[in-house]
Amino acid sequence: MSDSLPASAPAIPSVPRLGPVNQRRPRRLRRIFALEDLEPAARRLLPRPIFGYVAGAAETNASLIDNRRVFDEIQFLPRMLVNVSGRSLDCEVMGQRYALPFGIAPMGVSALTGYRGDLALAASAYRAGIPMVISAASLIRLEEIARVAPNVWYQAYLSGDREETEALVGRVARAGIETFVITADSAVVPSRENNLRNGYRSPIRPDLALLWNGLTRPSWSVGTFLRTFLRHGTPHFENAGPGRGAPLLSRQAVRDFSGREFLDWDIVRLVRAQWRGRLVIKGLLHPRDVAIARELGADGVILSNHGGRQLDGALSPMRALPAAMGVAGNMAVMIDSGFRRGTDILKAVGLGARFVFIGRPFNYAAALAGEAGVDHVIDLLHAQLRADLGMLGLRRLEEMSKEVLFLENFRHVR
Repeated sequence: MSDSLPASAPAIPSVPRLGPVNQRRPRRLRRIFALEDLEPAARRLLPRPIFGYVAGAAETNASLIDNRRVFDEIQFLPRMLVNVSGRSLDCEVMGQRYALPFGIAPMGVSALTGYRGDLALAASAYRAGIPMVISAASLIRLEEIARVAPNVWYQAYLSGDREETEALVGRVARAGIETFVITADSAVVPSRENNLRNGYRSPIRPDLALLWNGLTRPSWSVGTFLRTFLRHGTPHFENAGPGRGAPLLSRQAVRDFSGREFLDWDIVRLVRAQWRGRLVIKGLLHPRDVAIARELGADGVILSNHGGRQLDGALSPMRALPAAMGVAGNMAVMIDSGFRRGTDILKAVGLGARFVFIGRPFNYAAALAGEAGVDHVIDLLHAQLRADLGMLGLRRLEEMSKEVLFLENFRHVR
């Protein structure tokens, strides 16, 4: 079985939509000067269980903490007296040109934290010339998102069922999406004790606790929750399989995202045989797995520990990056988990990463101010990257290498 991609699609913007970060910003964004400012602002906006679901990680938060700590172990060795007036931040990933070296990671239920959140993320990313990855756990149909942003990628949670997988691959191809991402690190449901402490339950239960959380966060309750239900009805998980998934409030939703322990490399072989676009495997850390992905014909991998949300104590992807580069060959090595600044992105690029994905801050931005919030975060990162590249004495991303990194204190897999 094979599905052809469309012969042509709308062109992806080659120059990002960027402007002064202080120009006519919504009130909620006026004190957002860096990505770290988004989390406390989102905490004030979102009900405690919803915020806790997005911000939280697994068990002791060991991986979540190290995802940030690792960047402190890498310093810069900048060059001086270089004419950097013509700096460029565009890059090529798997044959596709992007205006900036980062994209928006897949995030489930983004339309629960912000009104029609997936559409806000996708539209803003498309204007900026960067990719947004649709989550299998999203609440808006992938076809609708792809119409807004023809450069979107799709991320799948596959069960190991061959017939279901073939049908899903066909659906994604018919939507005109050209990059299919298989998430490899979510076959087993992790311990989410932090969700229990915060009061988050799946499925969401319309009880007194939910009512109280709504009353204490009226802006979210009216602007996102009620607005969604009144205009679009009960949200469903739209993209987990070849057809419409379970309602957000249904117990079936739990079953739809569990029972994936049978997922193995045979499913990757099946998808590779059917999928004619770019294939990416997300959630790898071990260099042997990176090597297998290359051998099976993947176009790229995303090193990831799921933002610390799966196996507590799993290695930071930055620590896994040098060893992955040693076995990746010509395959694109990308990375996520813990990135918050332009300097973080440049450190990953210097170690060989082709591209970086960022999740939670974009979720918060869409919740705070929709597309304007996402635009603002892209602008902030663009401004940081442009300044940082110049201060390093570099004119193009291709010049970013280990030569301008001090790695004596960097602990990583060799």
